Amino acid sequence: MNIKTAMKSTTFAMLMLGGAVLGFASSAHADAIDDITKAGVLNVGVFADFPPFSSASADMSLKGYDIDVAQYIADALKVKLVPVPITGQNRIPYLTEKRVDMLVSVGYSKERAEVIDFAAAYAPYYIAVIGPAAMEVKDKEDLADKSIAVNRGTLEDTSLTEAAPKSADIKRFDNYNSVIQAFISGQTDLMVVGNDVGAQVLARQEALKPEQKFQLLTSPSHIALNKGEERLKTAINDAVAKMLADGKLNESSEMWLKTPLNPENLKD
Repeated sequence: MNIKTAMKSTTFAMLMLGGAVLGFASSAHADAIDDITKAGVLNVGVFADFPPFSSASADMSLKGYDIDVAQYIADALKVKLVPVPITGQNRIPYLTEKRVDMLVSVGYSKERAEVIDFAAAYAPYYIAVIGPAAMEVKDKEDLADKSIAVNRGTLEDTSLTEAAPKSADIKRFDNYNSVIQAFISGQTDLMVVGNDVGAQVLARQEALKPEQKFQLLTSPSHIALNKGEERLKTAINDAVAKMLADGKLNESSEMWLKTPLNPENLKD
């Protein structure tokens, strides 16, 4: 190869490299709002079987607290909502690969924050002590001498074990159905579950009239999006703030979670 040919080859290689760098930079600075508006749809990753936050209704469309919030955000962006079923294992890749524009029901963690970004907390998630309305239980001291059903080896189990007095009788079961059955059948005085499970019991047991007594742990759900999408993050935060202000979040909470929304439960 002569010098002239070598120089041509080097110049071509540099142009190709420069083009690749420019292409990468362009891709890295792509704006999600523009993409969503152009497509006319907001793709939202949701758990398809996660009542009362999201589950199939009689007409097979997804309904629930998460769907209400996602629909509100889509309406604010003036686009169609497209719920995309995800799992706990694939949801982060779905987001980073841009198969969805955002995810709902994501708990904040420092590890996740290294990979994705978090918008406002929009949904309460907490572990609650639930008991009959007639039973007075206000705090962990009142758990003394009470029998309490809990799902073995879960965060609920850990939280209850740390909080309960020594005289509390903690009865551990292998699944939530057994926990619920033990409580509603009178085998235990109380049960400790997440508010997602608790909402189903509160809705169905009219004779027992169960109610949330107090919370053991709070970890609200956030909306997750890709890093660098500040316009989308602002739009999501504005929509959630408006839902709080106009009472829409409270309506969804009362509809799906069977309890008024406490804004304190949206604080990490």
